[in-house]
Amino acid sequence: MLNTIVRGAAILTVAVFAVLAAALTPVFSDDDFPIVGTYTKDEACKGDNARREDLLVKITRQNVESSMASCTILNRRRDGRAFQVHLECRMPGDLTIMGDATFIQRDDNALDFDDQDHTSPAVLHKCAGNTAAAAAAAESHGR
Repeated sequence: MLNTIVRGAAILTVAVFAVLAAALTPVFSDDDFPIVGTYTKDEACKGDNARREDLLVKITRQNVESSMASCTILNRRRDGRAFQVHLECRMPGDLTIMGDATFIQRDDNALDFDDQDHTSPAVLHKCAGNTAAAAAAAESHGR
């Protein structure tokens, strides 16, 4: 009888912890990461620029893709219009690096981008007709 009570209490405790963990896990909406979309680097996203792979940067909730690297967002933090992300990036030549980057939203929907070493600052111009759903579809095609 005592074993049954102890076993039942253990199961109840595990269940309570599982419910608490689920309740405390943050659920992010698109409002928490509104920079999801397709952008062009340092040039307006129109005409031929919108199709140039070397200029395109695709940001999803989980990834940042460009001709320079394919990065997984490991962690992100928002501070007003600034988004700090911790990335793991696969680069050409089978090189994997980890680092931090910042995206700052501008009034014109562009993003100021800078990496932790300030080696690749850029202005990312958002492409028109861009939605989180389109970016998510692009991400699923990239897998």
